[in-house]
Amino acid sequence: MNWQQLLSLKRYGDSHPRPRAKQDELRLGFEVDYDRVIFSQHFRSLQDKTQVIPLSQTGFVHTRLTHSLEVSVVGRSLGRMAGKLILEKHPDLVASGYKQQDFGAIVAAAALAHDIGNPPFGHSGEKAIGSYFKTERGAKMISTLSRKQQQDLLSYEGNANGYRLLNLDSPGTSGGLRLSYATLGAFIKYPKESLPHRPTKHISQKKYGIFQADVDHFNDVVNELGLLNNTDSEESHYRHPLTYLVEAADDICYTIIDFEDGINLGWISEDHALEQLIKLVRDTIRTDIYTQLSTTSERLSYLRSLAINNLITDCISIFMENEEAILSGTFPHALTDKSTYKAQIDDILAITIDKVYNNEEVIQKEVAGYKILQDILDAAVNASINSLNNTEDSYDKLILKSCKGLRLSGTTNYERILDVCGYVASLTDSKSIALFNIINGKI
Repeated sequence: MNWQQLLSLKRYGDSHPRPRAKQDELRLGFEVDYDRVIFSQHFRSLQDKTQVIPLSQTGFVHTRLTHSLEVSVVGRSLGRMAGKLILEKHPDLVASGYKQQDFGAIVAAAALAHDIGNPPFGHSGEKAIGSYFKTERGAKMISTLSRKQQQDLLSYEGNANGYRLLNLDSPGTSGGLRLSYATLGAFIKYPKESLPHRPTKHISQKKYGIFQADVDHFNDVVNELGLLNNTDSEESHYRHPLTYLVEAADDICYTIIDFEDGINLGWISEDHALEQLIKLVRDTIRTDIYTQLSTTSERLSYLRSLAINNLITDCISIFMENEEAILSGTFPHALTDKSTYKAQIDDILAITIDKVYNNEEVIQKEVAGYKILQDILDAAVNASINSLNNTEDSYDKLILKSCKGLRLSGTTNYERILDVCGYVASLTDSKSIALFNIINGKI
């Protein structure tokens, strides 16, 4: 891989190249990507989607929206810091007009969109959708599909749905948001299809990131950016180097912020939590400042700022030390997995898993989420397939009318089912509950 290709400003449908040197400095193409994401309908819906604690009634707790905004801010810092060092190392990029803010803008936009395809009710939402197609009715719905199409649904993946939403045609917007290919490349955390499933030690192979319906679009992006792996490696596509920074921004934020949510909810004791955070900032904390802080909120804010800064600086060091391996596709780790602070990160995550992710309130609401999403899927998938085959009855028609915002553009069973899954994934927590109640006669 080479940076000149990786920083492509091409957009879907372009017939002419977009050289960096001819960009309008007042509104760079990569900055336009950020604007398009933040004003999109799917991004706005994140304000009522679970990050960790579903349907929380306290303002302390992060939603997918606040989490995504914070990840984009951290991503921008990571991108700019890396960009400065990359430009010093590759002066040809400077000659082509690239600047350090380009790297920051790409990572910020990809980070802003990183959760845009995730269903309601947190990660249990993905599992609920996939699990539906393992039920008797769900399995029957996909029985005529190809193995790859079936696997897309059986292991439904929010990352793949995010890629689809960013590029999906809608009235008046052919090609979706038409983000630059550099930003799309940085967004693709797992550059692979659902099958074949060949687990490797490379972090990019942990999950999949592309539905069968989007393979042609993906291939166009891959060819433009030079992500096709022609070696004998089991990984057929390289991961875009800036994806490591997007991933690091997410890892940094959920490590610190989910932990902070647990503290604010009273699920993690303040003394124990502050002790863990201090271990992360031992070398940079100023005790003269810290001792003057009188409230939990003030102490958390100070420690959070130092912790995030330390992790950003550490990740940049790891990224630049391994830049050649990353460009050759042979760096198999997440940046935080090689962090100087790995032990402290693991300790914090272990506490968060025990006290927050496995909290009884969280588990109960995730169980409810399974029932809610699977009931909606059952009704809407059945109605959409019947509509495609012109066999829908009155109930099917009422269901489709109740699913406000559902666009059935697919012309095959697979595409229709993807339409419905994408619609269900785009629902907010509150809207999915309201639709569930309608379907089950609870008006």
